[in-house]
Amino acid sequence: MQQQEGYLETAATGEGGCTLRLGGRLDAYTVADLWPRALQVLEDHGQTPLQLDAEGVTYCDGAGVALILDLLRRPRTAPVTLVNVPDKVQRLLAPFDAAALAAPPPPRAPRQGVGRRLGEAIQGLGQGLHAQVAFIGETTAALVHALLHPRQVRWADAILIARRAGADALPIVGLIALLLGVILAFQSAVAMKQFGAEIFVANLVALSLLRELGPLMTAILLAGRSASAFAAEIGTMKVNEELDALTTMGLDPLRFLVVTRILAAVLVTPLLTLFADLVGLAGAALVLLTFDIPLVTFVNQVSQSVSLTDLAGGLVKAVVFGLLVAGVGCLRGLQTRTGAAAVGESTTRAVVSAIVLIVAVDGLFAVIYFHLGI
Repeated sequence: MQQQEGYLETAATGEGGCTLRLGGRLDAYTVADLWPRALQVLEDHGQTPLQLDAEGVTYCDGAGVALILDLLRRPRTAPVTLVNVPDKVQRLLAPFDAAALAAPPPPRAPRQGVGRRLGEAIQGLGQGLHAQVAFIGETTAALVHALLHPRQVRWADAILIARRAGADALPIVGLIALLLGVILAFQSAVAMKQFGAEIFVANLVALSLLRELGPLMTAILLAGRSASAFAAEIGTMKVNEELDALTTMGLDPLRFLVVTRILAAVLVTPLLTLFADLVGLAGAALVLLTFDIPLVTFVNQVSQSVSLTDLAGGLVKAVVFGLLVAGVGCLRGLQTRTGAAAVGESTTRAVVSAIVLIVAVDGLFAVIYFHLGI
């Protein structure tokens, strides 16, 4: 026996028990040989008390700790007691609880029934609806206060937000509008060429852009850019407890943060829509030039087919869409929870909610315009 290499000895005690002595080096190399022998000793003396004597241990690493804990947690009729533990080994064993390791795993929680899950879903839907209604009421009151007291509005912040949401969005809005006008005009011209009616492509594209596609496309782009930005900004402030600091200082976060963003979005969305309409019509005009329709003819067809009512109807949509995008972005930001992924979740929810609301309200506008004869 070489004490330095790790050893295992057994000895009988005076009370009919057994002592299992561990000594030498208990590392990954020696434990591999000692482990099965120690388990065999536990099995042979399963009905008698066993003392695990570690007085002779000169070195112990993670493998030795695992061996000692495994011997202590093995289910037996008689207990296993650890005695004569050197201080350096005791420090390694201190973070572990052998009794907890030997305890059976906690039972699995029972599966929730369909009724309970449905009830929780309905409850969550009701709570979300309540929060949205409360936000709409508080925001409406804040906007009315801003209109009645314009000097209390943080116009510098509103202008800065309008620049970021509007002027900085001109390139992407212009690109998408140009491509939309080109694609719409080309697809329509290919179909109408069979009937010799290419000239009416200008009428179709103009009505589609001014009444429907211009405001809708602009609002969706605004949802992707601004709603996500609003949710991320306010959500980060909530995670950093800056909103609590504003409340502590007596500042209303709705008036301080939400009102400025809504005013900025309501201001820039119609302007972006008008810009998108013009760029889309320019793209359609370029396509019709390839079909031998001159620019003068295109302009005449557009002026004859659309009216100020069509343009105003699209701009009214744009105002409502801007209000929805900014409101949803701010609401999701205020609803941000704590945690590393909370801001990302709020941003995603803001974009998805804004796009769904835009499409739903656009359908509502279609019904209203139909009944009004617009």
